[in-house]
Amino acid sequence: MLHKILIPAAMLAAATFASLSACAAEGGLNDLQIAHIAYTAGEIDIANAEQALDISKNDEVRTFAETMLRDHQAVNEAAGALLKKLNASPEDNPTSQSLLKDAAETRARLAALTGEAFDKAYAENELAYHQLVNKTLEETLIPATENAELKALLETGLKTFRAHEQHAQSLVDEPR
Repeated sequence: MLHKILIPAAMLAAATFASLSACAAEGGLNDLQIAHIAYTAGEIDIANAEQALDISKNDEVRTFAETMLRDHQAVNEAAGALLKKLNASPEDNPTSQSLLKDAAETRARLAALTGEAFDKAYAENELAYHQLVNKTLEETLIPATENAELKALLETGLKTFRAHEQHAQSLVDEPR
């Protein structure tokens, strides 16, 4: 059953990020769109963490969710401060909209689960999500970013998100 939930979510996210990579490669993203995509990805993980805290009773899963909430809020706050300093506003775009749609569908599927089934599905979703986001940051968004301060923020975020990926991997690998 979990594969029926997670495979479509992973495929949707992969398709979104694949189209994003093609768009960036063609020079189709500017820094304000990149900032919006990165911010949106963080907001998605904040919402995922809030869902996990509402549903999970597992201490390890809850600790992970609290880490996601804290770290992604901090990165998004730093991004907001940078945009304010630059007197700029992030630009909504089809990639951000697609990410939000896909994430809402995934959270709806996860909401139908409880107990160990939820914990396992949440951990697997977080692992797949961080793998995709990290790859996209490293290979597409960071190289396409022109503003040095935004690029530095994305690079710092990537270091944090790699740690999240490892943490999610440990949740997936450990029996609950």
